[in-house]
Amino acid sequence: MRNEETGAARGARPLPLAGVKVLDICQVMAGPFACMLLADLGADVIKVEPPGGGDQTRGAMGFRMKGDDSLGFLNMNRNKRSVTLNLKSQAGKAVLLRLVEEADILIENYRPGAMKRLGLGYEALSQINPRLVYTSISGFGQTGPWADRPGFDLMAQAMSGVMSVTGYPGGKPVKAGVPVADIGCALFAVYGTLSAYIGAKNSGQGQHVDAALFDSAMAFSIWDICDYWGTGVEPQPLGTSNKMTAPYQAMACSDGYFVMGANNQKLWHKLCTLLGRPELLEDERFLTISLRLANRPALEQELERSFRQETKDHWVSTLLEAGIPAGPILSYPEAFGSDHAKARNMRMEIDHPVEGKVPNIGFPVKMSGTPQQVRRHPPLLGEHNDEVLAELGIGPDERARLEAGGAFAQ
Repeated sequence: MRNEETGAARGARPLPLAGVKVLDICQVMAGPFACMLLADLGADVIKVEPPGGGDQTRGAMGFRMKGDDSLGFLNMNRNKRSVTLNLKSQAGKAVLLRLVEEADILIENYRPGAMKRLGLGYEALSQINPRLVYTSISGFGQTGPWADRPGFDLMAQAMSGVMSVTGYPGGKPVKAGVPVADIGCALFAVYGTLSAYIGAKNSGQGQHVDAALFDSAMAFSIWDICDYWGTGVEPQPLGTSNKMTAPYQAMACSDGYFVMGANNQKLWHKLCTLLGRPELLEDERFLTISLRLANRPALEQELERSFRQETKDHWVSTLLEAGIPAGPILSYPEAFGSDHAKARNMRMEIDHPVEGKVPNIGFPVKMSGTPQQVRRHPPLLGEHNDEVLAELGIGPDERARLEAGGAFAQ
């Protein structure tokens, strides 16, 4: 496997979650991504998939590789093992219950109530394993009038308020370009799950962790909702601008746009001096941050009169040299191809038995003492059935009975 951090990890102390057993009963994005983060930290994550097609993301979403799996699936499921179980069969449930007995954490993202109807809800499984941390990820949570709604990132962004402040004033509704509700929920779910796991280690008692895309998206709204609570004025979209300070946005120049921020008085003075525009320092419309916010369109017009005289590369380098925050607006190929992304190992290649070398997004957090590593390729569907069943002590005769009972069949 090609991963610079793997070599550094050889001989190092065990990864933080080594020995922690996690059952991943999830599909698509938020749940699988959360489980991959735990797997990257050393947990033994067993991905329980329905026989037949497995996780929907394997073949139905994103660019499909030469095998059956999408590149998206391969970027959300490394370091896991896969078993196929038909949880609608009594035999499949029986195998899952055996796994639950030894598990520390279970994460599922079925619609609220679905696992309970299968007899696999938190109340039932906590009777088998009281220390189990059972995390449910859903669109709108396990309670409330919207709990039964199907929940996806788009709906969470729209109904949480996020889309109301995204885009430009007067434009069509716009969602964030990346799935902030999905990924945000995955991160909050991991934080809640690990907190509950630490608590269970101390008390011997697990708990049910309820993580929702809707709640997670709302948790990002600090500046906007606090502004509304304080002023009573409903937040509106501002494009690339910021409601707290100005100038802090994308600016037009001779060959496109770049971003910059002179977001305090010291930087404002530096900017005006750098541009050779001392008159802006005396302009009554721009004397303070509050005045610059109130007169943002005029401020943008005045600054772009100067910025349009040179290229974005010129302004980024010139502003940075003067100590003023600035940066280019990069495409994904440019961002991942940058020297900085390479230095941060944000693109890596992993070995896959079908696909060969597969590109993966690198580890977003670096750990000095226990660097993360790719220990397992994203699993083939049911690749570890034999291995996991053997670990449960299920021999050939019992396996035959389970197969006859539909445990592994669609």
